[in-house]
Amino acid sequence: MPEIKFFHPIEVRYGDLDPQGHLNNAKFLTFFEQARVQYFIHLGMFTGDQSFKDLSEILAEVRVTFLAPVQFDMPIKVGARVSRLGNKSMTIEQSIINTETEDVLATAEIIVVAYDYHAEKTIPIHDEWRKTIERFEGLP
Repeated sequence: MPEIKFFHPIEVRYGDLDPQGHLNNAKFLTFFEQARVQYFIHLGMFTGDQSFKDLSEILAEVRVTFLAPVQFDMPIKVGARVSRLGNKSMTIEQSIINTETEDVLATAEIIVVAYDYHAEKTIPIHDEWRKTIERFEGLP
């Protein structure tokens, strides 16, 4: 996975655990989602006080690889980078990393589609978003 420039710290809480004491597998998706939203906020594409309908993206596909268990109170950060920009979709590569050891605990490849929630249809990625992402990620 190429270099990730954006990371968001996340606290692993007791309620995030499964009966075996590990991070519940569904919570991995929540943590990846939190980091994606923070990525868009960081790039100025979403302010956080807007309606989520203004975010103009919808999840299309998720593939997660679990590499090591995440424990209660483990210091982690979740990275996000756009690796591909299509006409209406983008691929986001993500990783969950132990901030003390820098061990990669999980990776994900996520495809999101630009979506108009008011018209309920897919749309091309906004030109401003495309330029912002290309500049930040160094994409051609």
